[in-house]
Amino acid sequence: MKVRVDSERCQGHTLCSIIAPEVFEPSEIDGHSTVVKADVPPELEEKVVEAVNSCPERAISTF
Repeated sequence: MKVRVDSERCQGHTLCSIIAPEVFEPSEIDGHSTVVKADVPPELEEKVVEAVNSCPERAISTF
């Protein structure tokens, strides 16, 4: 699984980085998330799916 954050849609709620800090990192300036592990290992896939489903802006996608 691969993951990405749409920087145009992300509003910096930081839920993804709370749920899966191994994969998402919030900006110290505005909270917008970036992906630190685009290739998600199998043991983190469940957390990433939870982060995708928790994002109020639907800014996270997997493929």
